[in-house]
Amino acid sequence: MLDRVAIRLLAPPLAALAQRLVRAGVGADAVTFAGFGLGVAAALAIALQRPLAGLALLLASRLCDGLDGAVARLTQPTDRGAFLDIALDFLFYASIPLAFAVAAPQSNGLPAAVLLAAFVGTGSSFLAFAVLAERRGLKSTDYPAKGLYYLGGLTEATETLVCFALMCLFPERFAFWAYGFAALCALTTVTRLVGGWKVLR
Repeated sequence: MLDRVAIRLLAPPLAALAQRLVRAGVGADAVTFAGFGLGVAAALAIALQRPLAGLALLLASRLCDGLDGAVARLTQPTDRGAFLDIALDFLFYASIPLAFAVAAPQSNGLPAAVLLAAFVGTGSSFLAFAVLAERRGLKSTDYPAKGLYYLGGLTEATETLVCFALMCLFPERFAFWAYGFAALCALTTVTRLVGGWKVLR
Protein backbone atom coordinates (compact mmCIF):
# COMPACT_ATOMS: atom_id res chain seq x y z
CA MET A 1 0.00 0.00 0.00
CA LEU A 2 2.85 2.40 0.84
CA ASP A 3 5.42 1.11 -1.65
CA ARG A 4 4.45 3.55 -4.41
CA VAL A 5 4.93 6.51 -2.06
CA ALA A 6 8.21 5.13 -0.70
CA ILE A 7 9.56 4.44 -4.19
CA ARG A 8 8.68 7.95 -5.35
CA LEU A 9 10.41 9.55 -2.35
CA LEU A 10 13.49 7.33 -2.37
CA ALA A 11 14.07 7.13 -6.13
CA PRO A 12 16.22 10.29 -6.49
CA PRO A 13 18.73 9.55 -3.67
CA LEU A 14 18.88 5.87 -4.65
CA ALA A 15 19.59 6.81 -8.27
CA ALA A 16 22.40 9.14 -7.20
CA LEU A 17 23.98 6.46 -5.00
CA ALA A 18 23.51 3.86 -7.73
CA GLN A 19 25.43 6.05 -10.18
CA ARG A 20 28.38 6.10 -7.78
CA LEU A 21 28.29 2.31 -7.48
CA VAL A 22 28.17 1.89 -11.25
CA ARG A 23 31.15 4.22 -11.67
CA ALA A 24 32.99 2.11 -9.08
CA GLY A 25 32.26 -1.02 -11.09
CA VAL A 26 29.77 -2.55 -8.64
CA GLY A 27 27.10 -4.67 -10.34
CA ALA A 28 23.48 -5.17 -9.38
CA ASP A 29 23.94 -8.83 -8.43
CA ALA A 30 26.72 -7.92 -6.02
CA VAL A 31 24.41 -5.40 -4.32
CA THR A 32 21.68 -8.06 -4.11
CA PHE A 33 24.02 -10.54 -2.44
CA ALA A 34 25.33 -7.87 -0.07
CA GLY A 35 21.79 -6.99 0.94
CA PHE A 36 20.96 -10.62 1.61
CA GLY A 37 24.14 -11.06 3.66
CA LEU A 38 23.21 -8.05 5.76
CA GLY A 39 19.72 -9.47 6.19
CA VAL A 40 21.11 -12.77 7.44
CA ALA A 41 23.36 -10.85 9.83
CA ALA A 42 20.30 -8.93 11.07
CA ALA A 43 18.49 -12.20 11.76
CA LEU A 44 21.51 -13.57 13.62
CA ALA A 45 21.72 -10.43 15.77
CA ILE A 46 18.04 -10.70 16.65
CA ALA A 47 18.38 -14.39 17.45
CA LEU A 48 21.25 -13.47 19.80
CA GLN A 49 18.91 -10.97 21.52
CA ARG A 50 20.51 -7.88 20.01
CA PRO A 51 17.44 -6.39 18.32
CA LEU A 52 18.80 -2.85 17.91
CA ALA A 53 21.88 -4.16 16.13
CA GLY A 54 19.50 -6.30 14.11
CA LEU A 55 17.48 -3.22 13.18
CA ALA A 56 20.58 -1.36 11.95
CA LEU A 57 21.61 -4.33 9.81
CA LEU A 58 18.05 -4.79 8.62
CA LEU A 59 17.85 -1.18 7.42
CA ALA A 60 21.19 -1.52 5.64
CA SER A 61 19.92 -4.68 3.99
CA ARG A 62 16.80 -2.92 2.70
CA LEU A 63 18.92 -0.04 1.41
CA CYS A 64 20.76 -2.57 -0.74
CA ASP A 65 17.41 -4.01 -1.83
CA GLY A 66 16.44 -0.62 -3.20
CA LEU A 67 19.86 -0.04 -4.74
CA ASP A 68 20.18 -3.26 -6.74
CA GLY A 69 17.27 -2.35 -9.01
CA ALA A 70 18.58 1.19 -9.45
CA VAL A 71 22.01 -0.16 -10.41
CA ALA A 72 20.42 -2.67 -12.82
CA ARG A 73 18.45 0.07 -14.57
CA LEU A 74 21.67 2.07 -15.09
CA THR A 75 23.44 -0.96 -16.58
CA GLN A 76 21.59 -4.00 -17.94
CA PRO A 77 18.60 -5.54 -16.11
CA THR A 78 18.57 -9.34 -16.38
CA ASP A 79 16.09 -12.12 -15.65
CA ARG A 80 18.73 -13.70 -13.41
CA GLY A 81 18.98 -10.52 -11.37
CA ALA A 82 15.20 -10.24 -11.00
CA PHE A 83 15.05 -13.90 -9.92
CA LEU A 84 17.80 -13.47 -7.33
CA ASP A 85 16.23 -10.29 -5.98
CA ILE A 86 12.78 -11.73 -5.33
CA ALA A 87 13.99 -15.14 -4.12
CA LEU A 88 16.46 -13.69 -1.61
CA ASP A 89 13.91 -11.10 -0.49
CA PHE A 90 11.45 -13.82 0.52
CA LEU A 91 14.17 -15.72 2.36
CA PHE A 92 15.06 -12.53 4.23
CA TYR A 93 11.44 -11.85 5.18
CA ALA A 94 11.11 -15.35 6.60
CA SER A 95 14.35 -15.08 8.58
CA ILE A 96 13.23 -12.22 10.84
CA PRO A 97 10.20 -13.88 12.51
CA LEU A 98 12.28 -17.06 12.80
CA ALA A 99 15.03 -15.09 14.54
CA PHE A 100 12.58 -13.73 17.13
CA ALA A 101 11.33 -17.28 17.71
CA VAL A 102 14.90 -18.45 18.31
CA ALA A 103 15.54 -15.53 20.67
CA ALA A 104 12.52 -16.38 22.87
CA PRO A 105 10.93 -19.65 21.77
CA GLN A 106 8.39 -19.94 24.58
CA SER A 107 6.83 -16.52 24.08
CA ASN A 108 7.56 -15.94 20.39
CA GLY A 109 7.33 -19.39 18.85
CA LEU A 110 3.60 -19.50 18.11
CA PRO A 111 3.19 -15.88 16.92
CA ALA A 112 6.25 -16.31 14.68
CA ALA A 113 4.72 -19.47 13.19
CA VAL A 114 1.43 -17.68 12.55
CA LEU A 115 3.24 -14.80 10.86
CA LEU A 116 5.32 -17.14 8.72
CA ALA A 117 2.14 -18.94 7.64
CA ALA A 118 0.65 -15.58 6.70
CA PHE A 119 3.79 -14.80 4.69
CA VAL A 120 3.23 -18.02 2.74
CA GLY A 121 -0.19 -16.71 1.77
CA THR A 122 1.04 -13.32 0.60
CA GLY A 123 4.10 -14.76 -1.10
CA SER A 124 2.34 -17.58 -2.93
CA SER A 125 -0.47 -15.34 -4.19
CA PHE A 126 2.08 -12.75 -5.30
CA LEU A 127 4.31 -15.20 -7.16
CA ALA A 128 1.50 -17.30 -8.67
CA PHE A 129 -0.08 -14.21 -10.19
CA ALA A 130 3.29 -12.94 -11.45
CA VAL A 131 3.89 -16.21 -13.33
CA LEU A 132 0.50 -16.16 -15.03
CA ALA A 133 0.66 -12.43 -15.71
CA GLU A 134 3.98 -13.00 -17.51
CA ARG A 135 2.39 -15.79 -19.55
CA ARG A 136 -0.38 -13.43 -20.65
CA GLY A 137 1.96 -10.51 -21.27
CA LEU A 138 0.36 -8.35 -18.58
CA LYS A 139 2.32 -5.33 -17.33
CA SER A 140 2.00 -3.55 -14.01
CA THR A 141 1.19 0.14 -14.44
CA ASP A 142 1.74 0.80 -10.72
CA TYR A 143 5.27 -0.69 -10.63
CA PRO A 144 6.58 -0.61 -14.22
CA ALA A 145 10.25 -0.78 -13.17
CA LYS A 146 9.90 -4.10 -11.37
CA GLY A 147 11.40 -7.23 -12.92
CA LEU A 148 8.08 -9.10 -12.68
CA TYR A 149 4.42 -8.23 -12.32
CA TYR A 150 4.23 -6.64 -8.87
CA LEU A 151 0.77 -7.29 -7.44
CA GLY A 152 0.26 -4.80 -4.63
CA GLY A 153 -1.78 -5.13 -1.49
CA LEU A 154 -2.32 -3.96 2.05
CA THR A 155 1.03 -5.37 3.22
CA GLU A 156 3.90 -4.67 0.87
CA ALA A 157 7.63 -4.26 1.46
CA THR A 158 7.31 -0.88 3.21
CA GLU A 159 4.71 -2.09 5.69
CA THR A 160 6.75 -5.22 6.37
CA LEU A 161 9.84 -3.13 7.08
CA VAL A 162 7.89 -0.91 9.49
CA CYS A 163 6.59 -3.99 11.29
CA PHE A 164 10.09 -5.47 11.60
CA ALA A 165 11.39 -2.15 12.91
CA LEU A 166 8.67 -2.07 15.58
CA MET A 167 9.55 -5.62 16.56
CA CYS A 168 13.19 -4.64 17.00
CA LEU A 169 12.37 -1.48 18.94
CA PHE A 170 9.80 -3.18 21.18
CA PRO A 171 10.77 -6.88 21.19
CA GLU A 172 8.76 -7.55 24.36
CA ARG A 173 5.63 -6.89 22.25
CA PHE A 174 6.63 -9.22 19.44
CA ALA A 175 3.46 -11.31 19.74
CA PHE A 176 1.28 -8.22 19.32
CA TRP A 177 3.12 -7.08 16.19
CA ALA A 178 3.24 -10.60 14.75
CA TYR A 179 -0.44 -11.40 15.23
CA GLY A 180 -1.51 -7.96 14.04
CA PHE A 181 0.63 -8.08 10.91
CA ALA A 182 -0.43 -11.65 10.22
CA ALA A 183 -4.06 -10.47 10.19
CA LEU A 184 -3.16 -7.72 7.70
CA CYS A 185 -1.29 -10.28 5.58
CA ALA A 186 -4.39 -12.49 5.57
CA LEU A 187 -6.42 -9.57 4.22
CA THR A 188 -3.77 -8.98 1.56
CA THR A 189 -3.92 -12.63 0.54
CA VAL A 190 -7.70 -12.50 0.20
CA THR A 191 -7.62 -9.33 -1.90
CA ARG A 192 -4.91 -10.78 -4.13
CA LEU A 193 -6.84 -14.02 -4.61
CA VAL A 194 -10.00 -12.13 -5.49
CA GLY A 195 -8.15 -9.69 -7.74
CA GLY A 196 -6.19 -12.42 -9.46
CA TRP A 197 -9.34 -14.47 -10.00
CA LYS A 198 -11.04 -11.52 -11.66
CA VAL A 199 -8.09 -10.55 -13.85
CA LEU A 200 -7.36 -14.12 -15.01
CA ARG A 201 -10.94 -15.13 -15.80
